[in-house]
Amino acid sequence: MARFNASGWASRTLLLIMIAVMAFSIRLFSVVKYESVIHEFDPYFNYRVTQFLTKEGVYSMWDWFDDRTWYPLGRVIGGTVYPGLIVTAGAMYRFLHALNIPIHVQEVCVFTAPLFSAFCALAAYGLVKECRSEGAGLVAATLVAMVPSYISRSVAGSYDNEGVAIFALVNVFYTFVKLVAGCKDDQLCKHAPHLPLLQTPSAAAAGHGGP
Repeated sequence: MARFNASGWASRTLLLIMIAVMAFSIRLFSVVKYESVIHEFDPYFNYRVTQFLTKEGVYSMWDWFDDRTWYPLGRVIGGTVYPGLIVTAGAMYRFLHALNIPIHVQEVCVFTAPLFSAFCALAAYGLVKECRSEGAGLVAATLVAMVPSYISRSVAGSYDNEGVAIFALVNVFYTFVKLVAGCKDDQLCKHAPHLPLLQTPSAAAAGHGGP
């Protein structure tokens, strides 16, 4: 029985890894066909803000008045953006450079959405597993990985809020359901007050507060 359980765990882990790799890879067609570039206006604006963040820091970005956006009126960055996407990419950039990986901030921005789509597939697996079963969770993860409507908002180079926000929202739902389902366990109930902390990235990325 123990050997059977270990085999089942290994199979599920392998399937989840394959689903995550598929979710990431399927969103790279624009890079493969053309090159690593930022698409559309809003993603390029987010890229400029992230570039400013990595050079000047969070406080300077928050007080930045960008006179090149919404010309001729300009734009107060701190009061008009959801900082979740920008801060996440900036943190990834700083982390990679701390590991002596000399990557340009543009490459981080281009691949942020495909990376978080893989995380979203794993979060969808956890959510549906808690609600239904492991098999249903695997199906949900597969569908999230390749559904066209989600791909259109998380393709490489589409550096917009949904790239991080959809994962953050699904992860909040998963954590909420996990805590509610496990409230018979005192250890899990002790973590319930921490749920608002997980809602913070969701709200920062797209302005919604989760469940």
